[in-house]
Amino acid sequence: MAMSCLRRRKVIFQSFSNLFGYLGRVAYATKRTIDFGQPTSLSHPELVGEDEITPGIATDEYISRRKRLLELLPENSLAIIASAPVKMMTDVVPYPYRQDADFLYITGCLQPGGIAVLSEECGLCMFMPDPDPHDVVWQGQVAGVEAALEFFKADKAFPLSSMHKILPQMMGQASRLFHNVKTASPSYTEMEPFYKASFNNKVKDLSTYTHELQWVKSTSELKLMRTSASIACQSLLQTMLLSRIFPEESKLSAKVEYECKMRGAQRMAFNPVVGGGVNGSVIHYSRNDQKIRAGDLVLMDVGCEFHGYLSDLTRTWPPCGSFSPTQEILYSLILETNKECLKLCRPGISLQQIHNYSVKMLRRGLKEIGVLNDEASYLYHQLNPTSIGHYLGMDIHDCAMVNNDRPLEPGVVITIEPGVYIPSSYDGPERYRGIGIRIEDEVLITETGHEVLTGSMPKEIQHIKSLLNYTPHSEASEASDLRTAAFN
Repeated sequence: MAMSCLRRRKVIFQSFSNLFGYLGRVAYATKRTIDFGQPTSLSHPELVGEDEITPGIATDEYISRRKRLLELLPENSLAIIASAPVKMMTDVVPYPYRQDADFLYITGCLQPGGIAVLSEECGLCMFMPDPDPHDVVWQGQVAGVEAALEFFKADKAFPLSSMHKILPQMMGQASRLFHNVKTASPSYTEMEPFYKASFNNKVKDLSTYTHELQWVKSTSELKLMRTSASIACQSLLQTMLLSRIFPEESKLSAKVEYECKMRGAQRMAFNPVVGGGVNGSVIHYSRNDQKIRAGDLVLMDVGCEFHGYLSDLTRTWPPCGSFSPTQEILYSLILETNKECLKLCRPGISLQQIHNYSVKMLRRGLKEIGVLNDEASYLYHQLNPTSIGHYLGMDIHDCAMVNNDRPLEPGVVITIEPGVYIPSSYDGPERYRGIGIRIEDEVLITETGHEVLTGSMPKEIQHIKSLLNYTPHSEASEASDLRTAAFN
């Protein structure tokens, strides 16, 4: 009886051991198969579809981008695109990594270390980092040759260590070389064929062509950009409400970043600009370390990144809930300029034309309210040295190689951001000194005109005042509790 029970226990124990061993092997094998160092449809089915390389962008779209780039390039050209380098904060701590827009646009690879080569003869050839067991232990899996072929759908792929044997021959057979100057790597620029081609003036910047492709957004890209804009609007709205309770630049900066990430953004598009009072007159103010005095305005310029696509908007408001008469006069001028410039946004007109119109409006308006002595005053450019806007997409100042004189087309996304920045040292009416105001919207050019992607974010004076002065009883109690908790 005792021996029979003992045998039975051994059999049961062995069965469980075999089962757990099998499950362990399955889990391990599955992990090895799907971990390419970034989300895939197997590792992150909630993010990436079966037919996608990155969230929202299908494999077919990436392949189409490669074909279109080759069609734009001169015959017998070779394009070399290096991934963005890793930048270090200290000797052992890297800054958060963000992929170069051109490399991401063509390959879909979010990771550092790779170099992509594109030509009619070889298609997409990717040189991928060699596997390093030490790095895997410390940093996790990274994409290699297998991922390049199976996941990124490269036509050819090799370890980076073999590039010095393969790439020189490819360069030598090409009539012209194009590369991304921003991410140029000595790993290929120091090769003799590249040096020789450069000496003969046969090396050009590839961005001229990639920016041409990226300028007009696809339906998939616009879906991601709408989501990015929606996240930024919702997050800034919550931050505006918090400003009533905590009128401090640092807290508002933290709040908007928290809200963006909680809504699915991977990172901020840039360090939030939170300029209270006179700090609002510093165009790209980034210290965010001051308390906002009662009665002052706060200018917040924010944006976030949603799977490679950015948003960008600015609002200016009084955390106390009411504009002073002077603030309201100046704000109304900027708001009117914003709205009139939005009316101009349509196919066929250029960003430069919209800018020129905004300058005329602001010069005339600033003279009428007494900020400028005359419309032709050279002081205008001290008060607003910026453009009315810029292209937007995978970078904040997207497609920099596309001229602002170019007529806009459906699918292009721009910003409209009139502003005025009056330093406290300005030699003009004292009541205007130290005020900075900007109202920025994100705008999609459509077949029939435009769509304001940030239109849900309040900017009318009455809407802002109503929002900031609406306090239900429960919210008032919560605000009191927050103040008590913060300062006790």
